[in-house]
Order: sequence, then structure tokens, then C-alpha cells
Amino acid sequence: MSGGPDGAAGASPAGVYEVRVAERAGDREACFAVRKDVFVGEQGVPEDIEYDAHDPGALHVLAVTGDGVPLGTGRLLEGEAAAAKVGGDPAVGSLGRLAVTREARGLGVGAALVGAIEAAARARGLTAVDLHAQTHALGFYERLGYVAYGPEFADAGMPHRAMRKAL
Repeated sequence: MSGGPDGAAGASPAGVYEVRVAERAGDREACFAVRKDVFVGEQGVPEDIEYDAHDPGALHVLAVTGDGVPLGTGRLLEGEAAAAKVGGDPAVGSLGRLAVTREARGLGVGAALVGAIEAAARARGLTAVDLHAQTHALGFYERLGYVAYGPEFADAGMPHRAMRKAL
């Protein structure tokens, strides 16, 4: 299990899981595989827009079972990479690409991933985190302290709202 500012631990049907910054060999590929399953496979997001120029410089987090099965992922953008998403404020990070496999939903994996991203944002001196939530997920993010602002908008053909949480 992992703890501390870069991770959290929990339990899944497959046993204990770890949430960590994706720094080990194969971690980024595991993150991208989860995103492909959830966003491209389940939600029909075109693969050519799922991966972008921000991926190489982003901080990615990964949830995996004790035997290495990926359960979920998310990423943090900051600085210029986040500027367009957060209104240009360099003190605000952008949480995005949060995805949890169908088998791991409802087990706290998403909340653990958000917590790890927030911890990484705090460690980098950021004062808030913004995200663009699919409207069906607003309640999830509200329970984690995020507040919606601005009008609803379409992203990848799905309705979204901007949300922010002060750290």
C-alpha cells in the first residue's frame, strides 16, 4: 500500500489497491489503457481527441490492485498547460481525464485518485484545482468539495460544467 502526499490506499474486490503517481515502468501505458477503455470504449470519445499534447508533461496518477491490475487514473495540468482551462490563473491546476474501470466503480477509487491529485497540486504550491465535469458526475465532485460555476458546455459531445475547489 502507498500513503503520504502522492497516494492513498483502499480495498477492491481484488484486494488492496494503491494510488500513486505514475512514475514506474508501464504506469503511463496503464493510465492510457484505462482511459481508452472508459472514454473511447464506453463513452465513444474519438481516440484522436482523448490523447493530447498535454499528456507528456502532465502528472498522472494510477490506482492499481496489489497484483498490478489498473483500476483508475487521472491527471494534473499546471502552468501554461492548464491556463486555458482555468482562466489563466497560474496558481490553479486542472484535474482531468479521471477514469475508473467499470469493475472498480463505487469502491472509492475515484475519490482516492482525486485526493492524490489534490495532494500533488498542494505540493506544487497550487491554491485551487479546476475540472470540467460531465454533468452526470457533478454530485460526485460536489461531495469532494468542488463547486460548479459558469454555464453548461459540450466537450467531446457530452454536457460538462466547470468546477473549482480551493486547496
